[in-house]
Amino acid sequence: MKIVSIQLLNEEQPKYLQLFNSIKEQISQGEMKPGERLPAIRSLASQLGVNTSTVVNAYKQLESNSYITAKKGSGYFVSNTKTGKEDINFSSDLGLFKDTSVINFASATPHPSIFPIESFKACINEVLERDKGFAFGYDESNGYRPLRQSILDYFNREYSIFVENENYLQIVSGAQQGIDIIGKVLLNPGDYVVTETPTYDGAVAAFKSRGARIISVNMDKDGMDMEELEKKIRICKPKLIYVMSRYQNPTTVCYSEEKLKKLLLLAKENQLYIVEDDSMSELYFEKEKPMPLKALDIDNECVIYLKSFSKILMPGLRVGCMVIPNKLLSDFTKIKHTSDISSSGLIQRSLDLYFRSEKWEEHLQYMKEIYRGRFEVMLTALERLQKYGVKYEKPGGGLYFWVRLPRYLSAKLFYQKCKANGLVFIPSGIFYDNIHKNCDDYIRLSFASAGIDQISEGMAILEKCLQSKYQEE
Repeated sequence: MKIVSIQLLNEEQPKYLQLFNSIKEQISQGEMKPGERLPAIRSLASQLGVNTSTVVNAYKQLESNSYITAKKGSGYFVSNTKTGKEDINFSSDLGLFKDTSVINFASATPHPSIFPIESFKACINEVLERDKGFAFGYDESNGYRPLRQSILDYFNREYSIFVENENYLQIVSGAQQGIDIIGKVLLNPGDYVVTETPTYDGAVAAFKSRGARIISVNMDKDGMDMEELEKKIRICKPKLIYVMSRYQNPTTVCYSEEKLKKLLLLAKENQLYIVEDDSMSELYFEKEKPMPLKALDIDNECVIYLKSFSKILMPGLRVGCMVIPNKLLSDFTKIKHTSDISSSGLIQRSLDLYFRSEKWEEHLQYMKEIYRGRFEVMLTALERLQKYGVKYEKPGGGLYFWVRLPRYLSAKLFYQKCKANGLVFIPSGIFYDNIHKNCDDYIRLSFASAGIDQISEGMAILEKCLQSKYQEE
């Protein structure tokens, strides 16, 4: 155990959060094993030279995030898994489930067989020939300038997102780093963050790591319940609202223009920021693509637009970007530099070439056709399953179906049955907060990493398991 060697040297961050992050990292990396006992509060406080309240607050934060468990009279112990959840495969983290012996409807990452290896390799080779060793140097903290301009041109052309210049677009090492930077810039312990419910658990975890308190708002068929949102803003006075306005994860909901306008108005009236997390917008199967909230923020005042390319290109590139409101530019640039100095120069330069050539548009069309075929196969199979009481809303795009099970089925128990038969997906509990933790009647089915034959086979397993449960009833 390395816990006693932790150094609490960051003067800008509360010591209990530094301790929380250090212990969390040791648990996540497997350096502290499930069931291992943490040092007693007074003992650790003495060894680290801090107040006992620092250790208490760190332990409570770890407990609330399910990293450790308190046993009355015995102390604190590392939870049975890295996240404290009963089954690590329930996590919505991309590519987490690696068991190739089962059909995977859980992962949202594209299968490596459809990565654009040859075309991207050509871009890498061209960069190496052109830039030589400079390709491996540090770029600006906010990203390689030509790439920022390429992406901004793409946003202007495709989504009507206009900002003054590329300085307001920041390259990040994946959307998760973007969320982490947002938390570091804007959140202090005790601040409130409003999220949709259900929502992406990775964002919730990042905000909680900053000591934020999460307030959730229920989803309608066209976005958040605005009356509920307005009430909670009035009561809690949050710093942030986190939304996925297009093909929301996991519900696949797209916000109506009316709700987007209302959301923006509430943000301006209450002087708070909105994080618009967008990773699915290119994957639309209808004639018209939905509007992003950022397109309405014409003065670049209150919407932080976060874009990931993982679902469309290659997740291992670890490249995403943020369009940052005017007033936040300096703080975001500073924190990005502190975080990792800069993202990979070689990858950024290669991606810039990829965007400037016809390769990007060709790949987009290719991916849309691949996913459309998988979408239609899963949709056809789901239509057959309605006779067992299954319900769903047909999404207009994205990579998921959000399926409501018959009322006599528990999503968690149904997952176990399907897994035993060779199929995995994500039960709904992972996407809900503690207040809604008993929401156990939905499953998220992803067609991202399974081929058409696998989807057919997986849906047959799903039907077989549904049929057996239906007959039991």
